[in-house]
Amino acid sequence: MNERQPARRPGGRSARVGAQVHQAVIELISERGYGNFTVGEIAARAGVADSSIYRRWGSLENLLTDAALARLNAQSPMPDTGSIAGDLHAYAAQVAREITGPDGLLLVRLAVALSDDGQEGLRASDELRADRTRQLQSMLDRARERGEQAPDALDVLDHILAPMYIRVLFGIVPLTPDYIDGLVDRLL
Repeated sequence: MNERQPARRPGGRSARVGAQVHQAVIELISERGYGNFTVGEIAARAGVADSSIYRRWGSLENLLTDAALARLNAQSPMPDTGSIAGDLHAYAAQVAREITGPDGLLLVRLAVALSDDGQEGLRASDELRADRTRQLQSMLDRARERGEQAPDALDVLDHILAPMYIRVLFGIVPLTPDYIDGLVDRLL
């Protein structure tokens, strides 16, 4: 007996709902800041039932983490230029564009706010950080496989990412190409 499986449509209704909910989250964070809206308000803005949000994400913190990861992953995939120097220069430039763009500071503040929001928020913040570290580690591992000497992920965080994030958090911008290149060059 050949039972026909329903066809899955990538980009179908589920993807549209996810995108609408993520957009509602980003808009509400931008307008009101973290912690100043409810799942019901997200659902209303996205045009879905709040039960759909709870069924899919389970909690507000899970939804916020998912929305932030989706935005980060869409904005800055890990570069593969063929050299660790090229990869780090491209990655640092991507991160600078990301954190100085329209939603950049919002995403940085979301990550900070999540880490300060009890056990579930801390777990969500850890998940955000772990996901980005895994992506960064894949770039560094690729360089090692090519026979290059690559820095540790924490060194990239300490010497490239942290200075850029601190400057953005304290309003010391723009992050010029010379500044960004200098951070990478000093690390290498």
